[in-house]
Amino acid sequence: MREPRFHEVEGRSLAYWGLAALLAAIVAAGLTAAYFMEHIGHIITGMTNQIVWGVPHVVAVFLIVSASGVLNVASIASVFGKAPYKLLARLSALLAIALLIGGLSILVLDLGHPDRLIVAMTHYNFTSIFAWNIFLYLGFIAVSAAYLLVMMERRLNSYSRPVGMVAFLWRLVLTTGTGSIFGFLVSREAYDEAILAPLFVAMSFSFGLAIFIIVLMAAYRWTQRPLGGAILERLRNLLGVFAAGVLYFLLVYHVTKLYEAKHRGFEYFILGTGGIYTLLFWIGAIFLGGMVPIFLFYLARYRHSRAAIGAGALAIILGGLALIYDTIIGAQAYPLTIFPGMQVSSSFYDGVVNAYTPSLPECALGLGGVALTLLIVVSAVRLFRILPENLADIAFDLDPHEIGATPNRGALWAPADGR
Repeated sequence: MREPRFHEVEGRSLAYWGLAALLAAIVAAGLTAAYFMEHIGHIITGMTNQIVWGVPHVVAVFLIVSASGVLNVASIASVFGKAPYKLLARLSALLAIALLIGGLSILVLDLGHPDRLIVAMTHYNFTSIFAWNIFLYLGFIAVSAAYLLVMMERRLNSYSRPVGMVAFLWRLVLTTGTGSIFGFLVSREAYDEAILAPLFVAMSFSFGLAIFIIVLMAAYRWTQRPLGGAILERLRNLLGVFAAGVLYFLLVYHVTKLYEAKHRGFEYFILGTGGIYTLLFWIGAIFLGGMVPIFLFYLARYRHSRAAIGAGALAIILGGLALIYDTIIGAQAYPLTIFPGMQVSSSFYDGVVNAYTPSLPECALGLGGVALTLLIVVSAVRLFRILPENLADIAFDLDPHEIGATPNRGALWAPADGR
């Protein structure tokens, strides 16, 4: 493999500054929404005493889970010794840091009193998984930053493998901790399952790689740098396996719930009678997030289409948001069973499906976190040597015909005339 050369993005065009300005405006809108939510109160949101986690939490959890998975590309290079992925490792580590910062910023701003974060950082309840996650999240940012440093500094390159191994293990623990937040909650029938931890690990692999592919393709198209078909084919095959893995763990999770008689009511709700939550599960999580990308990635007609790779990755992102929405909000919408096996009657929402409608401030805060993530990436690729100058197949001695990839000339989609 030839020695790669990395260069900063020039970032002098009107399009670059226009993109940066748009992202900054969305971040400002998110901050404004957080201000009004703190100043007026959560009464301006769709959240209630019954549904206390809303759209901001959906987006935040999606970004945090994806942050762990996007680092998988760098881990494949350093931990598993796959040389072609070394070219993508810097972007992988940068995206991991940016996604986690974007997700955590949403959670901090949704606290109602962000200053209370100081209490959470100075007083620890080690019987709470939330307390452990403070260490996991901050540690992940530090480890990822160190990983990026040893990859970018030639004198420290020899430490890439040990630091990469630490980052690999840390991100597995982090995603397991995020899944355990829900797995350890016994009060909601949708949770209280140990399999939620490996399900979240599988989701992180799938969501993170899908985001990585979208960012990679967009970056090389907008900067007009060559992007080889062979590396995209490798990423596409890997993403197809991860998407199938999420479907497998979802199947095991719901079969387990159906087997347990006490949880069948919730299963009937989420799989058949839950209205919007049922639609999000079947059309969003299963069809859009699983079946569509697998169909696009492996059907012979679309296997070598860059448009299909991009569309499949985007479908996984949208399906992942639907799945997280169902996991967080759908679980809260289902009525609580406070006294199992007993008949309870009161005027306080007993047996009633809790209603929830996202408000504009919630959506603005969630989009603000996404925009902050992208703004960090857009700024970093201009300031630091993150992107390889050339990712064409010949640049790192990959034969595009070896794995059936189509040659390319750096465009996201091949020209209409096929040249």
